[in-house]
Amino acid sequence: MFFKTLRIVMTPFMLLWEKTTTPKGMVRPAGAQQLVDQQCQNLALYQFRTCPFCIKVRRELSRLSLDVALLDAQKLPLHREALLQGGGRIKVPCLKITDEQGNSQWMYESSAIIQYLHGRFA
Repeated sequence: MFFKTLRIVMTPFMLLWEKTTTPKGMVRPAGAQQLVDQQCQNLALYQFRTCPFCIKVRRELSRLSLDVALLDAQKLPLHREALLQGGGRIKVPCLKITDEQGNSQWMYESSAIIQYLHGRFA
């Protein structure tokens, strides 16, 4: 009960902090950004809105100007079930990476996700 109350109290502050501290995105030439946007269509981030590690990943998505689908696995049972079925566990953040053949890789841990995004898009 204590942690639930704490989460309810802290939620607005966490979201405000994210909004005010999110960096501006990098600027790419139009053709390069279009290519990046096309590659991002094969990515999806399963996340909880107020998870500090998810906030960390979303800030990097903004910094790198990546338009990745954000899927709420906390409030939407469909996304929660997809995370469990595909990734094997309900843990966020989780980046789903789908290749050209339709095979999916599920990447957990915010630092691993950020490292992958920097290696691919920075």
